[in-house]
Amino acid sequence: MLNFEYYNPVNYVFGRGQIAKLTSLIPKNAKVLLAYGGGSIFNNGVHKQVTDALAGYEITEFGGIEPNPRYETVMKAVEIVREKNIDFILAVGGGSVIDGVKFISAAVKFEGDPVDILVKRIRILDNTIPFGTVLTLPATGSEMNSGSVITIDKTQEKLSFGGPAVFPVFSICDPETVASLPKRQVQNGIIDAYTHVMEQYLTYPHDALLQDRIAESILQTLIEIGPGVAENPSDYKLAANFMWCATMALNGLIQKGVPTDWATHMIGHELTALYEIDHARTLAIIGPNLYRVMFDTKKEKLAQYGRRVLNITETDTEKAALEAIEKTVEFFHKMGMETKISNYTNDYESTADFIVKRFEERGWKGLGERQNITPERVRAIVEMSY
Repeated sequence: MLNFEYYNPVNYVFGRGQIAKLTSLIPKNAKVLLAYGGGSIFNNGVHKQVTDALAGYEITEFGGIEPNPRYETVMKAVEIVREKNIDFILAVGGGSVIDGVKFISAAVKFEGDPVDILVKRIRILDNTIPFGTVLTLPATGSEMNSGSVITIDKTQEKLSFGGPAVFPVFSICDPETVASLPKRQVQNGIIDAYTHVMEQYLTYPHDALLQDRIAESILQTLIEIGPGVAENPSDYKLAANFMWCATMALNGLIQKGVPTDWATHMIGHELTALYEIDHARTLAIIGPNLYRVMFDTKKEKLAQYGRRVLNITETDTEKAALEAIEKTVEFFHKMGMETKISNYTNDYESTADFIVKRFEERGWKGLGERQNITPERVRAIVEMSY
């Protein structure tokens, strides 16, 4: 097992009716920026629950944070926070809203050009505005981690940043909010969480036995509940397990002491930036083809995954590994995912060239758990995904 430190200060507040606890979680004299996305919180009653709970607080609202939040949008919020001397931010929404608020929190007091936080991947260690979250869309785990991904429209780049100073102070996670979600968003959330686990699990055999078992249990649960919660998001049992799985998939626990990959995400981010394909759907496109191209270095773990998670009985390692890839694609299809770039755009012939050039310009010459996913292998993965 690799050496590690595990730090997670988030107060995770789970269950029905927990939004009412906001007054005990936000300082009484705080000036609050209430940040949200496209306005679904007005339709599902969450906005009213939040504002009722915060009666008496000085609140400024900022809506319109996009899926794949834009740098240009969240910088408008940064100016509002500075202008009004706001000292607490509340993100109400899914991972995109929370990611956007993490950037706002980091950028307000940042000395220099805030775009450098993204372009130079500056680790945020201090000097932030505290924030909390009310999660309405399980998927990214952003409610209990210190990572964020922001899109820069000007350069068509989707870039990540993080650091210990951008953990939420608290996150309220009420599974009843899942009931109003469109089927597509639930499908996306299941596959996003599933792939988060795979990025931390599907590498090569190692001796972190408990981490493997925890990761496998999350995958098994997502397979069990995924189709059901997509069809019936008002089922509290299914919604509650979905929400907790999505958090556990990326709150930092299962990545400690183990090798991790993340190349599927790095390639997938480019597809979202180029074509506005939903983040989870880019992962469903890239993941299986990455496993195929990198088969020789991943086959042992693929076989373990197939036997432990997918109930594959094949004893031959290579055959079990190949079957595991195919069964993963079957699950993605069952969850409503298309698994080819051509399912989303006809303008894909130069996609591999564009992504490889961008990675080379960034100096990304070796991705993955072994740093062996070279630009040419990235090209092969993308071209296989056409």
